[in-house]
Amino acid sequence: MNSKTKLKLKPIIDILMTFALLLLMSYELLGSTAHEVVGVAMFVLFVVHHALNINWAKHLTKGRQTPIRIFQNILVLLVLISFVGTIVSGVIVSRHLFAFLNIKSTYEANRIHMLSAYWGFIFMSLHLGLHFNMILLMIKKKKQLSPKVKTAFKIIFILIFAYGIYAFFKRDIASYLFLKNQFFLLGDNEHLLLYLFDYMSIMFSFATLSHFVFSILKSNTKSGS
Repeated sequence: MNSKTKLKLKPIIDILMTFALLLLMSYELLGSTAHEVVGVAMFVLFVVHHALNINWAKHLTKGRQTPIRIFQNILVLLVLISFVGTIVSGVIVSRHLFAFLNIKSTYEANRIHMLSAYWGFIFMSLHLGLHFNMILLMIKKKKQLSPKVKTAFKIIFILIFAYGIYAFFKRDIASYLFLKNQFFLLGDNEHLLLYLFDYMSIMFSFATLSHFVFSILKSNTKSGS
């Protein structure tokens, strides 16, 4: 596969992975069968994503280990650990696609699956923030955008960020991250689109926080060089 094809595929795979991640967090609304199907699709996308970025992986330990690279590498490692935990425990607790393996589901496997899934969601959201620079550059390069439109974008970003923080507490995400709550709790009139918007906003908020940390590290690296 040539480099041009890889460049075209990378953003498509990243978008599909982001959408799949949001769907995976909607377990109770999708149903267990659909959840497992999306999980398998996420695994395939994850493998393709790493295959497309194999050159980056080969140079992981080469060159100067700046604070930015260390931050990136730690995030990648945390994403990988949480993803492996989610996949392995997911196969164990599977009631449909992998039932033929006759692996007995355990209480511990369910706990690991929830823990890995929610921490993975946070780590992947933070990892997504490392790519915000590309998105912002694309917006800045649009010369036809007037200052008012750019201001409108900033206001929208701020509102989504604020709502994401609110949604984090509204959905009580911390209780899942620290296993204080081991059951998915949904309202009586829960709607999939609103649920997805809440998690998308939470993802955006953590990605934004990661972007700011990345920007600070970048500026400190430049000033120290």
